[in-house]
Amino acid sequence: MSLNTIDTNTFDDAGFAKYLLSNRIITEGREKFYVHWVRLFFKERHRWSGFKWFDQLPLFIKRLDSKPNLQDWQRNQAEQAVRVYFSGFLAQREEVEQPGPLLVASSEGTYTIENSIQVFREALRLKNYAHKTEKTYLFRVKDFLSYVSNQDSTRDGANLSDPENQVKNYLAHLALNRKVAAPTQNLAFNALLTFFRLVINKELANMKHQVRAKVGKRLPVVFSKDETKKLLSQFEGTMALIISMIYGGGLRLSECQRLRIKDIDFDQQLIFVRGGKGDKDRSTVLPKSVVSDLRSQIEKVINLHTEDLNEGYGSVWIPPSLSRKYPGAQKERAWQWLFPAKKRSIDPESGEIRRYHVPSRTIQRAFKTALKNAGIYKHASIHTLRHSFATHLLLAGVDIRQIQEYLGHSRVETTMIYTHVIKEMRDPVVSPLDSMRR
Repeated sequence: MSLNTIDTNTFDDAGFAKYLLSNRIITEGREKFYVHWVRLFFKERHRWSGFKWFDQLPLFIKRLDSKPNLQDWQRNQAEQAVRVYFSGFLAQREEVEQPGPLLVASSEGTYTIENSIQVFREALRLKNYAHKTEKTYLFRVKDFLSYVSNQDSTRDGANLSDPENQVKNYLAHLALNRKVAAPTQNLAFNALLTFFRLVINKELANMKHQVRAKVGKRLPVVFSKDETKKLLSQFEGTMALIISMIYGGGLRLSECQRLRIKDIDFDQQLIFVRGGKGDKDRSTVLPKSVVSDLRSQIEKVINLHTEDLNEGYGSVWIPPSLSRKYPGAQKERAWQWLFPAKKRSIDPESGEIRRYHVPSRTIQRAFKTALKNAGIYKHASIHTLRHSFATHLLLAGVDIRQIQEYLGHSRVETTMIYTHVIKEMRDPVVSPLDSMRR
């Protein structure tokens, strides 16, 4: 019997409750809440007939999000209950006669590669991992599972029977065969640690300090003030404002993209960065030179938003928890992106037609063109502007602790790297060759 032959359209509430208690997934008395959420899911899933359960789940959660009194813990509990029912309870009832395509065992059941990736994706979202982190971790885990599966040529799949050695072999494969850099190896290792912890319920504790690739110290590439001025002169219009704010406020590209109208404080001359790296908020300096252009940009955004509203759109993406707390915020002016995209698009998660913020590739493409036209031949990226912001502040005598706050670094040691950079820029030593030719 396979999972497809099990009646997945009828909810076995008594069997599920027994499964929860016998496997000690939850404490006695709380199984009724899990049963409640799955029963509600079965009442709603007819709306999306033809879809698999893991495609129906986000649609079900979206319907729950529309309820004004729903708490975050209830939403998470509902999502976990449905996941445990299908990936745990039904998977346990399945009698696997032949090895499938990579079976992953955990306390909640047995997953195929497809299901394990889906469970991992849902777990990352429950933990509020950033979208970019989720995307990177999923890619690395898929690559790892594919590698393990290909190593066992005697069967259609492979079991994660020896995870520590399999992880070590995979990381060695990345280093020796694919020649990936040390940071990429460490990123892959972090992804696998998270996967085994959240999906397999296994801590690879003994490996945390054993397989880390050594990362050499590298000084960041920095523009001189003249190079920065020459580079900025290559931009015009909205793109000039974006690049000026990235440099003038020491912003990351993603932080500038995600700025909203409400994040600009003209009176205090501050830019507020919400949910930056590490999900941290901070404030940084708002350059006086961009204030006039910024006010004009906000006026353009308001006009564009008014047009969207008149055409039946105008809803902007905000975090689900905030959309429940402030139901009307999605259409308020304050929440609109400071740098919106030119065209509306379909939200891949909700299916709504919205105007997202300006794409990163648009900014990166413009930066590369400007760099070439300015005749600056450095291995630079948009992030170089952030490095230049910090270095130029140090050269101007600004306290390093203040620069640390502007950049959002948790440790001052991270900011200290710029002190090494300014040694190369301040009063360079005269070469002995030059002194001989005087």
